[in-house]
Amino acid sequence: MTGYNYIREPAAIYAESFALCRAATDLDRFPEEMHALVLRLVHSVGRPDVVDNLVWDDRVVQATAAALGRGKPVLCDVRMVADGVIRSRLPEGSDVLCTLGFGSVAGIASRLGTTRSAAAVELWRPWLDGAVVAIGNAPTALFHLLERLEQGWPKPAAILGFPVGFVGAAESKAVLVAAAARDRLDIPFIALQGRDGGSALAAAAVNALAGNGSEAA
Repeated sequence: MTGYNYIREPAAIYAESFALCRAATDLDRFPEEMHALVLRLVHSVGRPDVVDNLVWDDRVVQATAAALGRGKPVLCDVRMVADGVIRSRLPEGSDVLCTLGFGSVAGIASRLGTTRSAAAVELWRPWLDGAVVAIGNAPTALFHLLERLEQGWPKPAAILGFPVGFVGAAESKAVLVAAAARDRLDIPFIALQGRDGGSALAAAAVNALAGNGSEAA
């Protein structure tokens, strides 16, 4: 029987993947507690340079882990982010919520004159206090969340900002960095500056932080 020569054993693939990620990634500018998160991000898209534009509040790792440890939910802008979160790695009691498919979203979007992704954020309020927010697709969702927070909505424990695209992605993350500052909203965050982002990165960030810093989590 003929066949291709490739690694078949899952554990071996995983170990080799993270070994290669570590070898290819310059971790010097990141604090040690961020290394597992950085490697997860690199692994998720196969690009060591993707973390060159990463910015963060130095409380984000501890704040996210603490929130999940208290059983707080992860609020996601799209199903692609929610489906990428490894549920078995979440502490008992934590849930992953995406309200984009709720029946009332289309009506809210029409009433507010905005996207369905932004309208879905309107439904987050009951769960938002102390939650972890992971945005990996829609800049309008991040903009809308920040607007509501500025208006006095309950604060999440952390915001993981990875919206992607040519319209509004870079701008929404710049607003996040400015708004989340300690003299304004005072919310721990991590964000990927510029147009890069995506659901895989947002889910990878959750998985790394939920795994208590283990790159193999």
